[in-house]
Amino acid sequence: MLDRRRALKLLAGGAIATTGVMFIPAGSAIAAIRQQGKKRLAMVIDLSRCNGCKACVVSCGMENGTKPDEHRTQVIQTSAEIGNKQYAFNLPIMCNNCETPSCVSVCPTGATFKREEDGIVVVDSTLCIGCNYCIQACPYGGVRFTNSTTGTVDKCNFCIQRTSRGLLPACVETCTGGARVFGDINDVNSEISKLLSQSNPMVLQASKQTSPNVFYIGLTQEESNTAFSIHSPQLWQR
Repeated sequence: MLDRRRALKLLAGGAIATTGVMFIPAGSAIAAIRQQGKKRLAMVIDLSRCNGCKACVVSCGMENGTKPDEHRTQVIQTSAEIGNKQYAFNLPIMCNNCETPSCVSVCPTGATFKREEDGIVVVDSTLCIGCNYCIQACPYGGVRFTNSTTGTVDKCNFCIQRTSRGLLPACVETCTGGARVFGDINDVNSEISKLLSQSNPMVLQASKQTSPNVFYIGLTQEESNTAFSIHSPQLWQR
């Protein structure tokens, strides 16, 4: 049986080669966001606290009415090679609501856009024509999908129907391990702002230069640039 706790402890201690994921320190991106001074909602995920229960996946589906096989967020299992041994850990992934989203510039109708008031990237289903250009442009495999009910592109938007009213996203509210923290990066008194200042957060595939607003705590810098997918096969079952 894979020792997840030991894997995370070792991952926190030095650079390692992971399978299918690249993590890069996010300090410069955070600094750039803070220089703007605008409200910017983001999420921090502490991998040492994720127990793989997938309450986030279930609550997201219930809140947003997606079908069981269509996910705005998912927890995949990936692995790291440490001392010629493979260790596995849980990796929650979703749309990164990037600061410089590649999906926005390719949308021919303006259906995908970044909100000025909080920086969340949203899809207006009344304008989406289902061309899938945004899906093709996104470097994060599977985080955007065509909703089989609406026929339009769907993705995580930090539950704007909740966060616009001051509530937490469904996945954050139901996280049993307290792994997900949500808030305004530029609010110095917020938990997320303090976490980002006190830790060494990483983002996925920083070389794509999209400046994700989903940050990870618990892994060190990874040199490769291998893509990951929300549809990665499960390495084990609970």
